[in-house]
Amino acid sequence: MRFGRSRETSRFFYGWIIVACSFVVLAVSYGIQFSYGVFMPAISAETGWGRTSLSLPYSLYVLIYSALGFVTGIGTDRWGPRVVIGAGGVLLGTGIALMSRAEALWHLYLWLGCVAAMGMSAAFVPCNATVVRWFIHSRGLALGLSASGASFGNFAIPPLAAGLIGLYGWRDAYLLLGLGSAATLIVCALFMVRDPEARGLYPDGIAPADVSPAARDEPGPATDARDAWTLARARRTLPFWLLMGVFTSTWLVIFLPMVHIVPFAVDLGVPRVQAATLISAIGLAGFAGRLIAGPLSDRCGRLVTLAGCLGAEAAAFGGFASSTDSSVLFPSAVLFGFGYGGSTALFPAIVGDFYGRLAVGAIVGFFFSLAGSAAAVGPLAAGYIYDAYGGYRLAFVMSAVLNLAGVAFLCFVKKPSATPAGVRASSGA
Repeated sequence: MRFGRSRETSRFFYGWIIVACSFVVLAVSYGIQFSYGVFMPAISAETGWGRTSLSLPYSLYVLIYSALGFVTGIGTDRWGPRVVIGAGGVLLGTGIALMSRAEALWHLYLWLGCVAAMGMSAAFVPCNATVVRWFIHSRGLALGLSASGASFGNFAIPPLAAGLIGLYGWRDAYLLLGLGSAATLIVCALFMVRDPEARGLYPDGIAPADVSPAARDEPGPATDARDAWTLARARRTLPFWLLMGVFTSTWLVIFLPMVHIVPFAVDLGVPRVQAATLISAIGLAGFAGRLIAGPLSDRCGRLVTLAGCLGAEAAAFGGFASSTDSSVLFPSAVLFGFGYGGSTALFPAIVGDFYGRLAVGAIVGFFFSLAGSAAAVGPLAAGYIYDAYGGYRLAFVMSAVLNLAGVAFLCFVKKPSATPAGVRASSGA
């Protein structure tokens, strides 16, 4: 197959605008998400609400925004990312701003656990599904760049939140973050376009010179619907459910270090300020993991690169379990961040490679709603293990085993054929 640059994209490919806007959306939304721990001490000091009480609304938040990823994925396929991300920006900003007016604990469940969560659901899935549509040959690189926004936000926005709390108090800090996030996400949404065909372009800015749309590897608008993957057809394939097993087993414990690694470090005798830098170390390593794993997967293959990332996570949890001081703990945090960042960047790329661009929003959203919802369980389970056994080591060992189980699932994953048995027949052809 010969490719040539399309005339419209000889100077600059608009897909990189999509990548840049996705980077900003993910940086702002995930930065605010990971700032909640910064607010908890100030909220607790003013209201008297305990840490456990304040943690439950956050778990509800993770559960709801993950589950709604399926809805926003379908919405992105149907109406495009501009509408979905714009509406999400309004909801996320409103929920965060209204946190400044919380007077009762149930307000946190409503504003954070429901309203902000609905807005957050319009970040990961719509952004990544849109980037998948704009790129094929440089898909790993593009997703690595856009997904690194989440790690950048994890690194940059919590210190900003801490500074705002110090200057204005936690209530006004939440108000400013809410208004700022809504404005930023709405502006970014204006530049988001569903796919390159909507602007008369081709994925990657490269036009297939001699191949008709119906014969391309990736289905385009001109492709017969019977030849394109839909969510219903994808769910009839074994690789779909094997990938679901991979991501469910690993995402089940993905937030465990974010919540418990600092208390664990303090229990080991690490000074509290030094222990807090573990989160920054995870964020910076995650930034590097996304930037490296994406383009590396373009060269070495998605599944091989993903197996390496999950292996790194398993080794990191093993390091946590064996830690007796900071000498092993900090390198393990860096290793975990790298693996976590790389694996999340590769997830939508693999879905796009396996099932094409037509219904990528719905398919990514379905994965995210089921496997991602499991992420709300891990931190709570680790807290229960700590209370029952007086430590986190069992939780870390179980987390390592779950990541190794993900690697085992990957050994059986193969890309489905373009027209699997039963698909064409089931379409009514």
